[in-house]
Amino acid sequence: MSGVWIFDKNGVARLVTNPTRESFETKEPPYPGTATAPGARPRVLVYLPANHVIRSYAELEQRLNDHGWTRFNNPTRPDLLQFHRSENSAHLISLPKNFAHFKSLHMYDIVVKNRSYFEVREPPA
Repeated sequence: MSGVWIFDKNGVARLVTNPTRESFETKEPPYPGTATAPGARPRVLVYLPANHVIRSYAELEQRLNDHGWTRFNNPTRPDLLQFHRSENSAHLISLPKNFAHFKSLHMYDIVVKNRSYFEVREPPA
């Protein structure tokens, strides 16, 4: 087990596997269900040319289509939304079918493959 052990005021220990500064300050994350580390803040995907936060797959698909990505229908993986640049390209973006499961990992995959157009940021306060 790797991580950091935290002892509360009663002497009870808990393991924090992916520590952040916030995880040492609170036991429960302020934004549950969106981050992997306890206390970590969720991230948002921003389309840079319009400085617009992507809030749905419809918005994301439109932006990806504008930059040469097309939806790839993969009958072996119906649980995923996939986009590719062309039939001959090895570049593939795989996302969970449900936008509620769209995490930072998926956002960074999009950013790496579209550096000039997308960015991952902390949400505005």
